[in-house]
Amino acid sequence: MLTKDKDAMITAKAAELMRLSTDTVIVNMRFMDVAINRLKCEEKPGLSGVATDGGHFFYDSGYVLRSYLEDDNSLTRKFLHSLLHCVFNHSFNYDKLDDEIWDIACDIAVENVIMELDVPAFSLGNDSDRKQLMRGLSKEVKIISAERLYKYFLVNPLSKVDKLKISELFAQDRHIYWRKVENYEISEQAWEKISRRIKTDLGTFSKASGRSDSLLKNLIDTTRKRYDYGRLLEQFAVTGEEIKVNDEEFDYIYYTYGLMHYGNMPLIEPLEWGDEKRVHDFAIVIDTSASCMGATVKAFLRKTYDILKRSESFSNKINVHIVQCDSEVRSDTKISSEKDFDDYIAHGKLTGYGGTDFRPAFEYVDQLVEDGEFTELKGLIYFTDGYGIYPSKAPGYDSMFVFVKHDEMRPEVPWWGIRVELLEEELVEDKQ
Repeated sequence: MLTKDKDAMITAKAAELMRLSTDTVIVNMRFMDVAINRLKCEEKPGLSGVATDGGHFFYDSGYVLRSYLEDDNSLTRKFLHSLLHCVFNHSFNYDKLDDEIWDIACDIAVENVIMELDVPAFSLGNDSDRKQLMRGLSKEVKIISAERLYKYFLVNPLSKVDKLKISELFAQDRHIYWRKVENYEISEQAWEKISRRIKTDLGTFSKASGRSDSLLKNLIDTTRKRYDYGRLLEQFAVTGEEIKVNDEEFDYIYYTYGLMHYGNMPLIEPLEWGDEKRVHDFAIVIDTSASCMGATVKAFLRKTYDILKRSESFSNKINVHIVQCDSEVRSDTKISSEKDFDDYIAHGKLTGYGGTDFRPAFEYVDQLVEDGEFTELKGLIYFTDGYGIYPSKAPGYDSMFVFVKHDEMRPEVPWWGIRVELLEEELVEDKQ
């Protein structure tokens, strides 16, 4: 009887501390109220810690009491830590090459945001140790986010000792439900909507937004639309006939029967013509204004070329025009083979460096179509900083504008343009 009463008291006290912790976060971060209200606190006996599945904040009552006795801010910190994982969509990106590194990157990212907020109710006694490690790391990674940290650690692997040290300092919750939950109570799209709401509301709380630049940058990274550049290139595939056995229409039973019983004479001939999608005609336009540097342009071309070569839709016979343009068309190089592409990337030089006007490039490509240079042009890829004059009318082919790095001040792409943002780190990795 005494044991049951004791357990009931522990459960009740833990629930009270949880309510106190969530209230503390709301009081200090009113713009997070919509997120806090969606994350339900629920006791999970035997958990030996705290964890979230994207819809609940699970806690072990005994662990909650011990944490509170060690540091009365500890539980509030843990709740906010898990909440930010949800707001930044960390659990929905649990398909990385290295789960352990992704865990570490996510924990560092949210702890950095919390420490930058500089709210006394969120601080812990050993934050100075975390800040010391962050000072060194911030020199290597300009913007601290889970994605950027993850890529940095893949290129610069952590030792076992470093992994243990970082985990002890930055891990406030367990990620055991990230990899197991298939049907989240709150979907990824719902959390993205919450994140966009928080980003909007944050602007009205100037005091808070001024204290945590990382919070805003992580929200921007979370809410911006993400596209797989490789998949988008498939939109530039055109239908062309390739000489191959059409397995869907060819009946191997009759073919083999003839070989066996009629002196190696097949009863039917294979249907050699199969209709496949192949990248054949498309244009790449390079913005050679002063803002687009040569090394970055070549890295982009290499990335594009490597994606095409890996793709099954890459044709042996290609007709690619690489056009350089700032305020006017400066050059046009025709690429007809893989060797041409290799030579251009290795020896091609950029010319121009004036202002940016997108219209001349589109007019030039339109003229190539009219002259018969392109017979099946499906699309145009424009690598640019985005600051220029767009055509007033939609072209007769798909158009993709590729940018390096996010820029809130960049003009909007016209409705007919596909907008893609590549991280600088992605291009750096491709150059290595």
